[in-house]
Amino acid sequence: MNLRIERFVLGAIQENAYALFDDAHKEAVVIDPGADPEPLIEAVRGYRVAYLLLTHAHFDHIAGLEALKKATGAPILIHPQEAGWLRDPELNGSAFFPELTARVVAPNADRPVEDGAVLPFARRTLKVLHVPGHSPGSVAYLIDEVVFTGDALFAGGIGRTDLPGGDHAALLRSVREKLYPLPPETRVYPGHGPETTIGRERTSNPFVRG
Repeated sequence: MNLRIERFVLGAIQENAYALFDDAHKEAVVIDPGADPEPLIEAVRGYRVAYLLLTHAHFDHIAGLEALKKATGAPILIHPQEAGWLRDPELNGSAFFPELTARVVAPNADRPVEDGAVLPFARRTLKVLHVPGHSPGSVAYLIDEVVFTGDALFAGGIGRTDLPGGDHAALLRSVREKLYPLPPETRVYPGHGPETTIGRERTSNPFVRG
């Protein structure tokens, strides 16, 4: 039973949203629905969307959340440290970038996700890894040999830490202690830019060496 993953590059900041599909059972999961999410909504039409998962609550990752909630009725899950950010434009950052977006006020979360939580999906599980640093409630989602890292780890980079709640030292610890211990062949699907692997980042990422 193969997992199909589609990436959608959304909004002015070119944020990566993802849809995970189990075609055999017509089930899906959406991760980080950004602005202008119409292609993502169309892609999951006809599927039962099990979750709307958020790696963190910055505006570029949540701007399409209201539209996805209306279209799918799926529960919204986020780390409890950022649940209040969904409705606060100053915390989610949209108040500081008026040239890029209107002030973003997203729906409230339906459920919290904590470090180590296991979410069932189509005879698989998604494991939650708390990776604070880019923001205090940042999480990654691990399924099979794939990890969705949000803005914690990129191909050749890491997330910025100059926004509210950012902590550079914490981000370095998160990458070293939560992400780099994953098998080297683990595919990394980040919140911006191209995919990579854990092995590649361990050996070549200039910001965090393994």
